[in-house]
Amino acid sequence: MTARFRALAPGQVQLLPSLFQQRFELNRQYLMSLKSEALLQNFHLEARLRQVSFRVRLHGEPGCGDDWHWGWESPTCQVRGHFLGHWLSAAGRTYASTGDAAIKAKADAIIAELGRCQERNGGEWVGSIPESYLHWTAKGQPTWAPQYVLHKTLMGLYDMYAYAGNEQALDIMTKFARWFYRWTGQFTREQMDNLLDVETGGMLEAWANLYGVTGDPHHLELVRRYDRPRLFEPLLAGKDVLTNMHANTTIPEVQGAARAYEVTGEERCREIVEAYWRCAVTERGAFCTGGQTCGEIWTPPFTMAARLGDKNQEHCTVYNMMRLADYLLRWTGDPAYADYIERNLYNGVLAQQNPRTGMISYFLPLEPGAQKLWGSPTNDFWCCHGSLVQAHTLHNAYTYYAAEDGLAICQYVPSELTWEYEGTPITVRQTFDREAGGRWFCDGGAANRPLRWIIDISVQCAAPVECALKLRLPWWLAGKATIAVNGVEQPVEGTPGTFVALRRTWQQDTVRLELPMAVTTCPLPDAPDVMAFMEGPVVLAGLCDEERTLYTDADDPAALLVADNEREWGNWLRGYRVTGQERGLRFKPLYEIVDERYTVYFPIRRR
Repeated sequence: MTARFRALAPGQVQLLPSLFQQRFELNRQYLMSLKSEALLQNFHLEARLRQVSFRVRLHGEPGCGDDWHWGWESPTCQVRGHFLGHWLSAAGRTYASTGDAAIKAKADAIIAELGRCQERNGGEWVGSIPESYLHWTAKGQPTWAPQYVLHKTLMGLYDMYAYAGNEQALDIMTKFARWFYRWTGQFTREQMDNLLDVETGGMLEAWANLYGVTGDPHHLELVRRYDRPRLFEPLLAGKDVLTNMHANTTIPEVQGAARAYEVTGEERCREIVEAYWRCAVTERGAFCTGGQTCGEIWTPPFTMAARLGDKNQEHCTVYNMMRLADYLLRWTGDPAYADYIERNLYNGVLAQQNPRTGMISYFLPLEPGAQKLWGSPTNDFWCCHGSLVQAHTLHNAYTYYAAEDGLAICQYVPSELTWEYEGTPITVRQTFDREAGGRWFCDGGAANRPLRWIIDISVQCAAPVECALKLRLPWWLAGKATIAVNGVEQPVEGTPGTFVALRRTWQQDTVRLELPMAVTTCPLPDAPDVMAFMEGPVVLAGLCDEERTLYTDADDPAALLVADNEREWGNWLRGYRVTGQERGLRFKPLYEIVDERYTVYFPIRRR
């Protein structure tokens, strides 16, 4: 397998003070707040190491405390135990990024308890649900995605090995694989296909990960058995197999094909991923947020006007599609995938995390007068609760990539990279012009809030080194980007949606990148007079509880918005208001919305 970009280790990229570091820290605090006994409750129950000694809790009943986890983690729920796998993956990545000894100790102790559960269960099974659930599935009896649940445990074990160096986690995963090898060995291909029609999550990716470590032919055989011809073959034939299909059933399966390509080199696996991207993104379109889905299913291609509701953009789909974009970005080096990640980062991952509590909004409603519904720390544990805690450990993952001839900066996130190129240690520090303050950047000479980002990049090399520094020119660029190296302006030959490469001998250098942006409109593809407003990559939400028609005399409806409440001490604020309307209306970034009612799409009429 060949790839244009290579991912860097989490510990090489440290977040600096910013919105992203704040959200990462909020997530880390939540991970540490959960009691290990509660995280393990369903594994202990299944291994008969703990008994249920409480009265069954009714939905919404108060007063039960946080000694037990509820919602989808309740001991009576068929998907109980899924969250621990997410937690382990997030803990492993957090440790790898920060060296946090406390979270590693907590995670290592949990792994040890899973080992005890596995031993108690006979040496292989380490599930939070009974083996019988899989036997029921094989017989065609109704079950709620048992393999999806078990995949989370497998991936948590793998990530604790891969990111935190926990050898016991790999041993537990390997022993668990024996059970699956024996169980799946009894089925014909048709029977296996029937079994995989019930949501399997990322089982294929888990087995590909394991095979990539062990090289064991039994694990390669599991990769073969978990292939999904009923999904993959129609995709390869160019058919639309996604319209009105449950979205997050298929995305992890295609991530499995992506990982299988990386560990086997089989071109068919890569072709599956590329076909899926065309079907899900290129030939389907998306909301202004970059996300998709309504009621957890894919919308028809470019047909979204009838799909604005209270259940748009399931968070799991945002998280998993960003991971799929990362695979494709590394393989191709195409900045379009980095653009996709950026749009979903601001308007999905950030917009669906409560900036006060760190909790998740399962969906991102896009109906008029919408309101986000936030989860709780211990009483819900929806699937998106799990993808939330993983998503906020990845803010340093998509920023830098090692390229064939140097380094690519794909996201503009305040951070510091420790790296080597051809044996020379290099430190790259990415900050933003703070002379006038704030996450959004301008120079200190501006009298009013300017519309541009200014990114300062420091390159410090232990010795002179010749290589390329590739800077992404984002899709939303609203004018000519300017780049200065050591104060000397450089020619910029790139256009929006490309990389510009600075090729030189580096040692002690500074780069200043200025990216002009604008307020723009993003219409629904099948209702072009219904529009959302954006500032650069960020969706702006109108603070109103109803559908509101806006009227304009201008050719550019974006001119309806003007700056509002733009300054607070040393910070620029990102508020806007409409002009020329009978009633006032204010806007702010969608990711800043907490409990307010909001509207994203507005009918626009000419006067």
